[in-house]
Amino acid sequence: MNSTSSQSVPLVIKLGGAALSCTKTLGDLFGAISQYQQQAQREIIIVHGGGYLVDELMQKLQLPVEKKQGLRVTPYDQIGVIAGALAGTANKLLQGDAIKAGLNTVGLSLADGGLCQIVELDPELGAVGAASPGNSALLKAVLSTGALPIISSIGHTAEGQIMNVNADQAAVAVAGALDAELVLLSDVSGVLDGKGHLLSSLSAEQAESLIAGKVITDGMIVKVRAALTAANDLGRPIEVATWRYPEKLTELFAGNSIGTQFVPN
Repeated sequence: MNSTSSQSVPLVIKLGGAALSCTKTLGDLFGAISQYQQQAQREIIIVHGGGYLVDELMQKLQLPVEKKQGLRVTPYDQIGVIAGALAGTANKLLQGDAIKAGLNTVGLSLADGGLCQIVELDPELGAVGAASPGNSALLKAVLSTGALPIISSIGHTAEGQIMNVNADQAAVAVAGALDAELVLLSDVSGVLDGKGHLLSSLSAEQAESLIAGKVITDGMIVKVRAALTAANDLGRPIEVATWRYPEKLTELFAGNSIGTQFVPN
């Protein structure tokens, strides 16, 4: 990203991890968005998951939680519960924090206006969808009002079946529909080299070298490979950055890198 070319390009922010359970973090994030929107014309879109809310709800209902390769197994007879947690509770909690920061918000899902096309990802996962870019006309109309769209990772198939979509993949599809830039905001600053220094950019070749050298390990391997796939799908660099330093977020919204950029092949 660079600040001169990015101002007119919409920015999709995928919000995940512990940020969703921390009111102070959300207050700082939405405060930074509010401050930025007052001084610039860049359109910002939030895409979110909310796995921790689903886990809490499943425990209360004494339903098993199962994941395969990082994806939540979602039995078709439980999709209503999961959709309620994500498109309902998580979405409205986020809207509440945005409203508190003075923002005008609209809560949406991947299905609204045909924003994303959803198909079943794998029968073994149940009601888990693969998302691809769809029609962005409704989302653009919302953005034209100056509102901040907050989009849950729940969608529908062409047959009207509710589906749960991985939030990272949902954000990629939304960014593709808008031809937008994408930032994955999480609790990590980006990718560090062997000496603990933040890498400003990373290619697939460099990433595989760091994985082979055990510099990138465990869950970071999954995040790095997902980010590189997203960069190739969108055909532009995407960024993994942290929400932990709210004073840097305005820089990020203006198109400056504060984390690690993943470069397409």
